Amino acid sequence: MISLTRRVLLGSGLVLAGAPAILRAQQLFTAYPFRLGVASGDPAPDGFVIWTRLAPDPFQPHGGMPMAPVEVSWEVARDEAMRDIAAKGTAMALPELAHAVHVEVAGLEPARPYWYRFQIGRERSIRGKARTLPPVGTPVDRVRFAVAGCQHYEDGLFTAYRHLAAEDPEFVFHYGDYIYEGRSSPVPVGYDGRPRRFVRAHEGQLLHDLSDYRQRYAQYKLDPDLQAAHAAAAWFPTFDDHEVENNWVSMTDQKGTPPEFFALRRAMALQAWYEHLPVRRASLPTVAGVTAYRRATIGNLLDLHLLDTRSFRSDQPCDDGFKPVCAGVRDPKAAVLGDAQEKWLATNLQQRRARWNAIAQQVMVMPLDRRTGDEPAPLRNMDSWGAYDAPRERLLRQLAGRNAVVLTGDEHQTFAGDLRLNAGTGKAVAVELVTTSISSGGNGADRRANGEKILAGNPYLKFTGDRRGYTLCDVTRDAWQSSFRVVREVSQPDGEVATLATATIAAGQPSVTVA
Repeated sequence: MISLTRRVLLGSGLVLAGAPAILRAQQLFTAYPFRLGVASGDPAPDGFVIWTRLAPDPFQPHGGMPMAPVEVSWEVARDEAMRDIAAKGTAMALPELAHAVHVEVAGLEPARPYWYRFQIGRERSIRGKARTLPPVGTPVDRVRFAVAGCQHYEDGLFTAYRHLAAEDPEFVFHYGDYIYEGRSSPVPVGYDGRPRRFVRAHEGQLLHDLSDYRQRYAQYKLDPDLQAAHAAAAWFPTFDDHEVENNWVSMTDQKGTPPEFFALRRAMALQAWYEHLPVRRASLPTVAGVTAYRRATIGNLLDLHLLDTRSFRSDQPCDDGFKPVCAGVRDPKAAVLGDAQEKWLATNLQQRRARWNAIAQQVMVMPLDRRTGDEPAPLRNMDSWGAYDAPRERLLRQLAGRNAVVLTGDEHQTFAGDLRLNAGTGKAVAVELVTTSISSGGNGADRRANGEKILAGNPYLKFTGDRRGYTLCDVTRDAWQSSFRVVREVSQPDGEVATLATATIAAGQPSVTVA
């Protein structure tokens, strides 16, 4: 809630007609307006995005804010004490965007850390930290970054994010499923079909309109461990399915909603995603959709290609789910990226701007046979690249000879394996590293039941694990090393972090070893 003086009311135009309706810094908040924290994202050599959202009462309509623009001050400093100011200014928090602020800071020095914060009147946000990237082509010997995603609020605590923040990564790639759209499940059920420990509940019902999605983001962003991870480093956020609806693709959900009506829901969901993530204005959704695929290059060491595997994908074959392979899997007209994005990626890869290519995306590329018993036909996840033979083979041919590592999420498990042509039976051309969830799926185990059968049935798969956590990637010119960092449990606070396994890829060798 906020209270306003008569002077502010008069000066804002809320009383005097004709004056701009802007609530300025003289306003007095009776509750802290920066409760959802701060974040930075999409770093570049000369700057990054800094984000906050004014929400003194996050679960009230409009976050407890009036329906008027509010002017917010921001500053970026070269030191953590915020004494050496490198850039500062004001930004307008608009009610049309839930009073979220996205400032695209530019004019900074490359390859160094900065600290930032926001202020309005007497209220000041916490500090956040972000690093600018080295210029394209600049010699870079090493980069450390983290990969994370799939953070189901009800399934567990976000303890892994607190540990991720302490790792001090240069940036974070978030592969999606930032929120989950379902209603509260007070009797949660595990993958084994048995009830598991209740941790915490969603506010509200199944998400459908803009206010629903805004409230769900607010609930997630109140989590202190998630706030710590955002404040520790700049993120490259992408989205997967649960930001909208489970397993949606293009203008299709899996419930038979008419496409023209699902398009409305998708538009509201993606607006809420934009409002709550530190992305650039180029990713602002429109009535036609969103352009979320983009590129970042870290000196001459790493080219990061961020993909969107939802917006342009054709409908899942075989009626979705984990199903026996049907004729639709072999459809030559099927799409995952769509024509424009596929051509964009091909052009990027042909340019060879850096030693390594990282394909940062959402769903598994390896066409794993998921059989664990005596099933007569191969089973695949129809919501993964494994259900799209033609697009997958085109992607793998593009990656051949490009020193490529595919970074994936979605599976709520850790996987590492070689990407081979011809549905896994041909030549190896790249490596895929699948990061487990932050919390989705609950505590998990060192290895999921039947994991050994999955390993035995897929020779190109080198490792699988079932704990929750994130991946920490250390990349040099000669080798890529990824540590799978996991917590023992997410149903209780203060779970300790450990390295489950470490994957190593030698430069120029499309094969991974795991120890």
